Amino acid sequence: MPSEKILEQKKQVVADLTDTLNNACAGVLVDYKGTNVADDTKLRKELREANITYSVVKNTLLNFAAKNANLEGLGDVLAGTTAIATSTDDHVAAARILSKFSDTHKNFSIKSGFLDGSVISLEKITSLAKLPSRDILLATVCNAFNAPIASFARAIQAIVDKQGEDVVSAVTEVVEETPVEAAAAETVPTEATSVEAPVAETPATEAPAEEA
Repeated sequence: MPSEKILEQKKQVVADLTDTLNNACAGVLVDYKGTNVADDTKLRKELREANITYSVVKNTLLNFAAKNANLEGLGDVLAGTTAIATSTDDHVAAARILSKFSDTHKNFSIKSGFLDGSVISLEKITSLAKLPSRDILLATVCNAFNAPIASFARAIQAIVDKQGEDVVSAVTEVVEETPVEAAAAETVPTEATSVEAPVAETPATEAPAEEA
């Protein structure tokens, strides 16, 4: 039977995991089985540079934390080896980095994930992985705001057509955080420029004189 000290340690781990889940805007669970030390080190470095927190967790403890954070759906995949990657400010980075890694490491696989407090399907994780980085999305949206509204709409539609409808939520997130003053700069014709130039009258042609 575990000692009281060990039980307290486990309670603290669950509490910390609960805080991590509650504070994250997105997270991805993976099965890291078979990953060697060198590859794991490279993966952790890439995740760390993207401000992604990545750690190996025990399934039983993560299950308790998931319930505390109202993410019970994560419990369905908690078997085998499990690691979790979370971000507090980037909705797509974890999905993009881990999906790319899984494509080249056959024993490494995506288990599940969550977005803004809701468990999402593997299909949605795949869609998120195809999105541009947050910096690229911000640059795209800011550039679009410097153009007329029609150009902005075309830019957003182009992203949707290329990446799929799941991009809308990510773009909306960026748009809501981006100042829109530039959109007001769209040119409105003034009275002086909208007045049509007078059309010159063409002299009437004289009718031919009747023959005598």
